Amino acid sequence: MNLDQASLLDELETLRDFVRFSLSAFHERGLYFGHGTDNAWDEAVQLVLNAVHLPWDTRPEVLDARLTRSEKRRVLEYLRQRVEERKPLPYITGEAWFMGLAFNVDERVLIPRSPIAELIEDGYEPWLREGAVERVLDLCTGSGCIGIATALVFPEATVDLVDISEDALAVAASNIKRHQLAERVQVVHSDLFDALDPAQPYDLIVSNPPYVDADDLASMPDEYQHEPDLALGSGDDGLDITRCILREAGRYLSDDGLLVVEVGNSEVHLMEQYPDLPLIWIELERGGNGVFCITAQELRQYSDRI
Repeated sequence: MNLDQASLLDELETLRDFVRFSLSAFHERGLYFGHGTDNAWDEAVQLVLNAVHLPWDTRPEVLDARLTRSEKRRVLEYLRQRVEERKPLPYITGEAWFMGLAFNVDERVLIPRSPIAELIEDGYEPWLREGAVERVLDLCTGSGCIGIATALVFPEATVDLVDISEDALAVAASNIKRHQLAERVQVVHSDLFDALDPAQPYDLIVSNPPYVDADDLASMPDEYQHEPDLALGSGDDGLDITRCILREAGRYLSDDGLLVVEVGNSEVHLMEQYPDLPLIWIELERGGNGVFCITAQELRQYSDRI
């Protein structure tokens, strides 16, 4: 499909025209959808609406509105990046949604898509013990979406957003500012727990660490090549970082604290390696897999077996 702007600027007129043309381009190039949308129609609508600064829930009647020439150019530039560069749409628009909240994103961080959102909405019930939640750690925070959303669910809690990547922490800091949480949420540069103090334990540690195994990493669609390698791969079985978290987290949790971790498809490897570890694999109503929780007491009891 020819994305030459000169002809398309004259041939395409309305938002609907550009949505239809985008759909055709997506299908012709065989794009992958999994960074905010899961189908070509939603992706095309979002691309076009974002390019002309309209919200995602704009009334359908607006699709018949004609675009200015400058708006057409912007839509076509977004489309070029999506189709020719295979850049995920949130990196083009600079924004992604998580748990109904908007977050700044760019290629320094993963695009938010964790099924942990479902747990956050439920206040991590019934696994988190009852009572006030005062301290939370979002480990391998990336954009900060999990920790920030958790802070909004627990308005009395302070939250540390920890990452080894200073670039990622810059994005997380921008999201703290966006959601006006600077009084309760802070970024911490640390290689997992290295810069943290076990004398100041957390009631909840939640982590969506890198967990893609070597085989899956090599076979991922081109769109994933735009995401930081540091945030995806974690050794041959995808569990190098998760094993470190399991070994160390018990020291940084309060006595009745809880660890929640997402490992995706590496769930199989983890169950095979630690069949006796009392992990609770959480069933998610809205889909997704590989999220487990385990208490501080259980982590300490089994620490010598990890």
